[in-house]
Amino acid sequence: MTGTGTPAAGAGSTGRTQPDPTRGATPFGADGQDLRIAGDPTMGDAAQRARCAEISQEPLAAERMIAAVTDPRCGAVVTFDGVVRDHDGGRGVERLEYSAHPSAGEVITAVAREIADRYPDTLVAVAHRHGPLVIGDSALVCAVAAPHRKQAFTACDDLVDTVKQRVPIWKHQVFDDGGTEWVGALG
Repeated sequence: MTGTGTPAAGAGSTGRTQPDPTRGATPFGADGQDLRIAGDPTMGDAAQRARCAEISQEPLAAERMIAAVTDPRCGAVVTFDGVVRDHDGGRGVERLEYSAHPSAGEVITAVAREIADRYPDTLVAVAHRHGPLVIGDSALVCAVAAPHRKQAFTACDDLVDTVKQRVPIWKHQVFDDGGTEWVGALG
């Protein structure tokens, strides 16, 4: 069949279709169950699919996150590489430093598993840096793989938002005018 739908179960020759979740606008905020495609292979439980979750003082690389989620069952890998930019709120940023609470590793692991649970056909990898960073350094890197692109895009968007909301990390920005500012990564 061509078009934006798949034949409805028992539709016969009536031509009725049901929406094809692999086509059209990406439904950010969609329920992960609504993005599942019948017949896709099982991907394992959430703990198995949360492939990497870490807090690190070492430089981060998107390629490492991609390698963690690469799987022949997946036709899409979506990445996010949050880099330190040279401005914030109209002020020039010289550098910044992230401070992580001792529980940050446990929290980011729980978030990765939560996203894997929320989106059952996804593989998840995420890392957040702490310590001193300069302009251009990666601060938050993640990759999400899924059999289809919408699952991967939606889950990656949710992963980034949830990390920023829940992982106890604080950012100390140093501006080029000599001022500083602390920004909480929570909420």
